[in-house]
Amino acid sequence: MARDLNGLSAESTEQVIKFPPKQQSSISADEAGQVVIAKIRKAAELSHETCDRAMALAHKLAMQLRAAEDRINRLEREVALFRDRAAHAEGWLQTIYKEIEEKLIAPRSAAGTEYNLVSPSNPNNSETTSPPAA
Repeated sequence: MARDLNGLSAESTEQVIKFPPKQQSSISADEAGQVVIAKIRKAAELSHETCDRAMALAHKLAMQLRAAEDRINRLEREVALFRDRAAHAEGWLQTIYKEIEEKLIAPRSAAGTEYNLVSPSNPNNSETTSPPAA
């Protein structure tokens, strides 16, 4: 079988399918044009509605995002305030600890004072060593 440049055989190019002639359409060119224009207008209307919905949703989400950012900023300021307060309180706790060490614990350790408790076998024994006056 001989093939031409398009890869078709000579026999296949001779086989042409014949379609019957088109019947006359009852729709005129003007009517067809009007139908096409109506469909284009409907598509444009639907496109505008979709765009409007998308814009409204984008606006709503932008407002929610702005509210979330404002809340985050407010919470970050509160966190900074609480950190400052905690650091201030920690400073006071260290000061109090040093005062207790210097005024209460160190003098007792230096004096070597021991306390004698009441013996359980002799409840009338009330001999105790009192702590030194501070």
